[in-house]
Parts: sequence; C-alpha cells; structure tokens
Amino acid sequence: MPRGQILLLVVTGMAALFSLLDTPFPRLAPMQNLPTLAILAAIGWSLRRWPMPTSAVVCVCLFLVLHTIGGRYIYSFVPYEDWARVLGLPSPAASLGLERNSWDRLVHFAFGALWVHPISCWLTRHKALSPALATYIAVEFVLAGSAFYEIFEWLLTVFMAGPDALAYNGQQGDPWDPQKDMAMAGLGAVLAAVFLRMKARLS
Repeated sequence: MPRGQILLLVVTGMAALFSLLDTPFPRLAPMQNLPTLAILAAIGWSLRRWPMPTSAVVCVCLFLVLHTIGGRYIYSFVPYEDWARVLGLPSPAASLGLERNSWDRLVHFAFGALWVHPISCWLTRHKALSPALATYIAVEFVLAGSAFYEIFEWLLTVFMAGPDALAYNGQQGDPWDPQKDMAMAGLGAVLAAVFLRMKARLS
C-alpha cells in the first residue's frame, strides 16, 4: 500500500479518536465515531488485497472526516453557524434557508457523492466490469446502503432510552428525516455518476 494512503487512513483514525476528547456528548459520541476505527481497519486490510487509486482513498477518508465531525456533536448540534461567524462568512442557515441543523444532510449527500468513485473503481479494477456498468452499480449500492443504514438506525434506537434515541437518530422533529436523508444520498450519487461519466468521455 502506498505510504500516502497509509497516512490518509492514520490521520482519519486519529481524527476519530481526538473527536472524542472533551466531546459535549460523552455518552453518545463514541457510538457514532468508534465504529469509524473498525471501518478504517477494514479498508486498510482490503487495500492490501485489492489496491485502489489514491483518489478513491481520499474520497472515503473525506467522507469519514465529515462523519467524525458530525459524530462529535451527535449531528444535531454541529456548530457550523459559529464557525461561519468566526471566519466572517455568511450564515449557512440564512443563505440556504435552513430551518434545522443540516450537517446530517451534508453527510448523507457526501455518502453518495464520495462513495460512487471508490466503488466503481473497485468494480472496474477487480471485477472487470465496464466503467458504465460499475458506475451504475455504485449508485445502486449507495441507495441500498443508505436504506440499510436508516433501518439499522431505527432498530438501534428502538433498544435505547427515549431521550438518547431521539438524540442519536437526529430527526430533530422531522417525521420525514429518513426519506430526506436517503434522497440526499441518492442525489449525491447521481451527481457523482454524471461527473464521472462526463470526465470519462472527455478524457
């Protein structure tokens, strides 16, 4: 495995660990971010067996970093408004008309936008699929993975206490939150697929 890819995985893992230091939500944040370490270990093992381009590893690590930030603040309380104010940037809520903390929407969109490339790369490199078919399957994977996660999240919160369940799943009072999350993932995947196919035609 190239050293650059090892460094990406290590830095992402350190970010997941450091996110748990002095977290405002010590009971729930570990449930969000400790699994990231297992995912990174699995990715590291798989890269030794199935090498991938660094661009694919960057996509995966960027997604996990966005998730790590969300997990530190259990998604519903990511202070991006404060960050924008400190940087002198316009308010995201005011600029985009957001009525709730939407970091979870960003991460679901990123799941679609950032996983299509790694999945399609793996399918073309190691399963000898055509780029077009690999991209299509990658989009389908994102849709299925997003639905599976929402079901997993629902089942997990069934066994949690009421307040913790509401805080963990981050619905913020929106009964259509799972459907909107899946829609954002699907949108990200479709846009990534279009970009990849346009790039392939121009190259």
